[in-house]
Amino acid sequence: MSAVRALRQFSAVSSRVSCARVAGLSARSRLASVARPVAVSRAFSASARTSGQGTTDGALSNKLSEELKYETQAVEAAPAVPEFLKKFKEQNVWEIEDLPLHDEVTLSRKFGNEKFVNTFRSLRLMFSIVDIRAEEEEDFEGEEAVAEEDEDHEHEALNVYPLRASLSITKDGITGALTVDMSCQEGQFMVDNVSFYRDGKLATELTAEADWKRRGLYMGPQFETLDIGLQEELEKFLQERGVNESVALFIPEYAEWKEQAEYVKWLDSVKEFVDA
Repeated sequence: MSAVRALRQFSAVSSRVSCARVAGLSARSRLASVARPVAVSRAFSASARTSGQGTTDGALSNKLSEELKYETQAVEAAPAVPEFLKKFKEQNVWEIEDLPLHDEVTLSRKFGNEKFVNTFRSLRLMFSIVDIRAEEEEDFEGEEAVAEEDEDHEHEALNVYPLRASLSITKDGITGALTVDMSCQEGQFMVDNVSFYRDGKLATELTAEADWKRRGLYMGPQFETLDIGLQEELEKFLQERGVNESVALFIPEYAEWKEQAEYVKWLDSVKEFVDA
């Protein structure tokens, strides 16, 4: 979500309602309300439109047009390839697999004999932008305090919520697969669970049938219950394969950037449907 949209929403609500109502703002509005303060003024035309079949269609179309205009301006004002993404690609370690109109993003790479299995790179780190929208609500006081932080703390303020991620590791000529369920938060990966699948295909397939089969399997103990020494060695194992602080910082930034792009597409699609 863009800082422009959230700032407009936050300012308008703050001047009209009590703190109790502000505390109920959506996750989308609250997440970006702490971003860069941008002074924006807008003119809104409530003129009726002859679109759609209902009496409310015109007003909805106008509102969608208004939102789409400001979101598009925010996207156009930003560089086509943001600096954080440019730097990440320059490292030439992970490939980004990102399909438009999809929630999930995959980072993939090869390592040693962990190369290609069924045309896929054998290290596949998947995350979703859904967690941005599902972020738990904070109280107004906490939101107001974060909004007053200076620009140097902006990155930290935006990425304090966890984003779930799942890593799958396969090896050339080996049928099994290792999966690691974790979350990234504040530049760190926190491992929840490490599982081993004797059938590597079952571990990597994203079909409903595969998901159903996985439910009956033993997934291993919770990571925090393992011996401390074993935890440390597993963490070193992941670090060596590039699952590190750099990637943990990249994922939330990319998720926010993608969410903004998908939101603009969503606005455009909904408006086109309403106007039809």
